[in-house]
Amino acid sequence: MEAVRASAAWVASRSSHVTVDLQEIEKVVDKIQGNVPKVEWDFEGIHYFDNGPLTVQYLFVLDALNFCFWPDKDLSYDHLASGLKLALEKDKTALDADRLKNYTGPELRQLLNWPRPLPIEEERVRLLHEVGLELERSFGGQAANLVKSAGNSAATLIELITRHFPGFRDHSLYKGRQVFLYKRAQIFVADLWGAFKGQNYGEFHDINSITIFADYIVPAVLRELGILKYGSNLSCSIDSNSEIVPGSEEEVEIRACSIYAVEKMRDLISKKFGKQNMALSHHRTLSIYY
Repeated sequence: MEAVRASAAWVASRSSHVTVDLQEIEKVVDKIQGNVPKVEWDFEGIHYFDNGPLTVQYLFVLDALNFCFWPDKDLSYDHLASGLKLALEKDKTALDADRLKNYTGPELRQLLNWPRPLPIEEERVRLLHEVGLELERSFGGQAANLVKSAGNSAATLIELITRHFPGFRDHSLYKGRQVFLYKRAQIFVADLWGAFKGQNYGEFHDINSITIFADYIVPAVLRELGILKYGSNLSCSIDSNSEIVPGSEEEVEIRACSIYAVEKMRDLISKKFGKQNMALSHHRTLSIYY
């Protein structure tokens, strides 16, 4: 998405805590020879899929809640995906809009079969309510109608999601400028495309417009590869598991520079090889966006 690419490049050009090493990018690209492995969407078997509107509903709820697992060392994305899948297999109405807007924290835990409070649980509940209310108000209660209204455009779908659902507005203010990162909105598009294999609800004529998803794992991998270089204070904070303040310069630079670096890798792979596709210390930020 162009707004995300432009934001990432703007931040990277002004970053003071994070540096993107272009020489290391070239080394990594040459080492892999442009060979980026393709991964089937549901290779772990943890997602719900019925090839219809209920899958779209499932994915939208999943991606509404897909953030900040690290405070609970036993919790992962897999628990969320498989928990929602099992709940839906037991009760096909579990993710209906009129139910989403009324779930409580304990009910969400029961839905996911999780034994204790979730990280930032109150925000997760609030986002469920937001999704249920707005789907009911504007899209007949169905995420499938939201997807249909985008006219097979990934960029349009992201714009619709961020317009109607404030919880997906992954924006930050950096040095007086608004920065757009849109991790969860973009990952919903990618999940649709992967689940439906580019057909039906997953057909997007501009799927290549989306970027890498700026979470806390991608920067850790890029740092391990030597592509991202952190200043000494930031390195100490991350290596000591100190929390990085959400919206801080450090946090925005980590995420934006990750996007910028992967875009540079993608451009280089395309230029050199003609290809278009493509437990570490990570930064810790309590955020609903990733």
